[in-house]
Amino acid sequence: MTGADAILETAVANGIEICFANAGTTEIPVVAALDRQPGIRAVLGLFEGVCTGAADGYGRVLYRPAMTLLHLGPGLANGIACLHNARRADCPVVNVIGEHASWHRDADPPLHSDIKGLARTVSGWLRTSRKAAGLSTDTAAVIAASRAGQIASLIVPADLQAARLHDFHSARKEPVFQPVDRGLIRKAAAAMSRGTKTAMILGNRLLRRDGLEIAQKISSATGCDLFANTFPGYVDRGEDLPVVRRVPYFPEGAVTLMSGYETVILAGAHDPVTFFGYEGTPSRVIPDTTRTISIPGPGYDMVEFMGYLEDLVVKKKGLARARTGRSVQSKPSVPTGVLTSETACLTIAALLPEGAIVVDEGITTTFPFYSASSASPSHSICTITGGSIGYGMPCAVGAAFAAPGRPVINIQADGSAMYTVQSLWTMARENLNITTLICNNGGYNIIAVELERAGLKDFGENARRLVDIDRPGINWVGLSRSLGVPAVRADKAEQLAGHIKRAIKEPGPHLIEMMVKP
Repeated sequence: MTGADAILETAVANGIEICFANAGTTEIPVVAALDRQPGIRAVLGLFEGVCTGAADGYGRVLYRPAMTLLHLGPGLANGIACLHNARRADCPVVNVIGEHASWHRDADPPLHSDIKGLARTVSGWLRTSRKAAGLSTDTAAVIAASRAGQIASLIVPADLQAARLHDFHSARKEPVFQPVDRGLIRKAAAAMSRGTKTAMILGNRLLRRDGLEIAQKISSATGCDLFANTFPGYVDRGEDLPVVRRVPYFPEGAVTLMSGYETVILAGAHDPVTFFGYEGTPSRVIPDTTRTISIPGPGYDMVEFMGYLEDLVVKKKGLARARTGRSVQSKPSVPTGVLTSETACLTIAALLPEGAIVVDEGITTTFPFYSASSASPSHSICTITGGSIGYGMPCAVGAAFAAPGRPVINIQADGSAMYTVQSLWTMARENLNITTLICNNGGYNIIAVELERAGLKDFGENARRLVDIDRPGINWVGLSRSLGVPAVRADKAEQLAGHIKRAIKEPGPHLIEMMVKP
């Protein structure tokens, strides 16, 4: 048995089932060992951002980690943008990063770099293996750390991977969760029970069905309004679940909304701040005069927190059966005519299949989608938590592996799609059940929006060159087909509806290019 065998055998023993990889020379022992380990499925990404983004999507859906296999510092660097989003989503991801042989590093070979420095920017837990005999312990530790809701990275020199082990025992380690501060929960319960205007911003596990069902009872008993951060990592929606509003993206709306509450409880959610600094607008959208109670998320058992809060504000009042009544809403009808942001979103929402996982990176095109789909059949939504574009396609890949029985719909902006377009090849190779909807508006429209907000309504030629991507235009149908994914184009809502119906009915990946008018 080699050190690489020890890594993989321990990974399987601790729940790892899939490895998204773009390996190089320093990971050859692990690549060879994968042939000897049937418990892990190896998936090739043609760019490291596909691997890390897929691990993000997998972790968001299952709330347990996939493993990535990355090549030295440059390979990790190529994947950091998608890891940035995973970190903001409190997503469990395990990175195994190959390093030069221990005895070779001091020679400063061409690919040598500060891997630890790079990994530290996105990792909540980080270790470099020092001994081959410790690889099993290190692997169990990195997996346990990730399962607490964070990115965990293990750097493994090539000579340790190749080393022969004669006395091997697979290590096992369970994640350790911090005890929830019951004093904070009692403060939250007291604030809710006073009858004051209270909001609870949910994050982490609380946006999944089990957390939402408890939040629904608490909201019914106390009148507390339920929110999520502007871009939540994963939200279950539909059926009898409460409608959870998102904090608005634009700062003026967010500040105005939060100003209406006397108390805001951050339940595993990030403190909402504006995406960028705007002169004259505060960074934090919750006013300083508002009482804020923050219950931390990653590393804590948030369902335990909600259960205790329910005991305090619901069950003690005899309201254990309390439910939040959903406002009666009708599923939208399929519109007709030219495709705009609104008609595209209404069409998708009207045809959303039961159990769908929607990966939303439509950016400006999909601003209307969240509200439009509130009456759609039961589904889940993943969003761009960290704002690092290019996450959508690889996240959809990971989601499809995590839930092969559920259709995955990726609503994808054209500009950000080009960051990780290699994902289409992986979709085709693995025959994944993903429908990619390209929002083709010929530019980085979010940049145009922000330029207008900065007062630049008439762009000069140089500014326009940095916004438009239609000179030359990208032929998404041809590009998709060249990577193995069948593709069609839609100019009108009724065309889009027909294409979506066929894509959902037929197995395997599909791409629909939506020609969206401003």
